[in-house]
Amino acid sequence: MPSENVENYLKRIYAIQLNDGRVSTSSLSDKLQISPASVSEMIKRLADDGNVVYKPYKGVELTEKGRKKAIRIIRRHRLWELFLVKVLKYQWDEIHEEAERLEHITSEKLEERLDEFLGYPSIDPHGDAIPTADGVVHDRDVVSLAETGASIVVVRRVSDENPEVLRYSSRLGIALKKQLRVKEKFQFDGSLRVDIEGREHFISSKMAENIFVEPVHLRKGKNDG
Repeated sequence: MPSENVENYLKRIYAIQLNDGRVSTSSLSDKLQISPASVSEMIKRLADDGNVVYKPYKGVELTEKGRKKAIRIIRRHRLWELFLVKVLKYQWDEIHEEAERLEHITSEKLEERLDEFLGYPSIDPHGDAIPTADGVVHDRDVVSLAETGASIVVVRRVSDENPEVLRYSSRLGIALKKQLRVKEKFQFDGSLRVDIEGREHFISSKMAENIFVEPVHLRKGKNDG
């Protein structure tokens, strides 16, 4: 079984590769808060084990073997996050660290039982896709609230990178499947004036970058689930 440290590296490489395309040792060092020397040492170990390939000046890429391992640990993490919210009634800003611990001690059998118990879910409490048992990730076609040009949108995902974002979202009444009306966008700073269930709120551009939405007009005739 891969060590917890190896699994965390693979998971982080997968996330950076998905969002930014290129994974540098400096970006890994920043995200993991580990020295560049330690990152370089781990990258060599991962490459020796066939989990990544490293090309100088081009960065790190997961091999198919590494990608499968990364997706497996992400699947377990997100299943546990859903369990913590749905069964143990945790708040969505409280679950990340708990799931981080649980994902590394989950056997394949426990993963299967957990998936079955939860009803084979497709998304976690933050709206991130839960990979299937065979490693397929069904990401939704969403954009950030900061980028959308639509006036009426439905919240599909909120970034879990920062618990403060989740806590503030809750205070505003923002949750998955919640409908928002964008009433005004201020060009000078990118902030928004939005209506949430009849109440107006101002949302900063930074906050809006962490909320991912789907325009209502794209959802006509679709199931809202």
